[in-house]
Amino acid sequence: MIQVSELEHCYNQGTENAKWAVAGVNLTIKDGEFVVIIGHNGSGKSTLAKHFNALLLPTKGSVLVDGFDTGAEESVWEIRRRVGMVFQNPDNQLVATTVEEDVAFGPENLGLPPQEIRNRVDEALDLVRMTDFKTREPHLLSGGQKQRVAIAGVIAMRPNFLVLDEPTAMLDPQGRKEVISTVQNLNKTEGLGVVHITHYMDEAVNADRVIVMEDGKIVLEGKPREVFAQVSKLKELRMDVPQMTELASLLRQRGVDLPKDILSVEEMVKSLCG
Repeated sequence: MIQVSELEHCYNQGTENAKWAVAGVNLTIKDGEFVVIIGHNGSGKSTLAKHFNALLLPTKGSVLVDGFDTGAEESVWEIRRRVGMVFQNPDNQLVATTVEEDVAFGPENLGLPPQEIRNRVDEALDLVRMTDFKTREPHLLSGGQKQRVAIAGVIAMRPNFLVLDEPTAMLDPQGRKEVISTVQNLNKTEGLGVVHITHYMDEAVNADRVIVMEDGKIVLEGKPREVFAQVSKLKELRMDVPQMTELASLLRQRGVDLPKDILSVEEMVKSLCG
């Protein structure tokens, strides 16, 4: 598991431009859990995520990954084998001339035997539904396909956790759908722990837990229905809510008897027809 204890992070510490981006965060993420972290720009969510595989180190407090301390230099290799990261722009993570070569890059750097690398590449591409594109050049793919290849490259390393820092921010609706479907499938069928940073509330409705950050702190936490039912609180935090949750709130204000925790179109239809 990932254990965060009293984590604080300051950029430019000791200067007049010092900024505390994370302030006293305590958090535990269990194996196989799907956690979504939301918050407006500057809330600290991306800074927090970068501590999970030692891209950033704590100014104060600690982060443990399966017992390995990110602050210990000798533990960094083990931590990064356990926690893989995918970022906004897939082009920054694609390094080879074909899809299968790109996915093989990580396992090759682990020094694995050629047959093991071949097996991992085939398995990873199958999991993200990109086997038919294995000989393609990455720059010819769509945005969603590129992001799926980037995810495959991480999966081939066999991590315990996948951390996605706004992976759909640069994608069109179809690309977003492809990536989210892939991530949900990996979580459910492979038991891969997922930490998903996003601005899109609809991407959070199927999570096990939603965490809301503001000014470097966790201000709300719970199951999606519990968090998104607090529409007024989220609005105070300058946050959106899933479209159907907001519609339900507006209809209730006009006297329509609807549950507070509606998240999807299907649930809205069922409640209205009922």
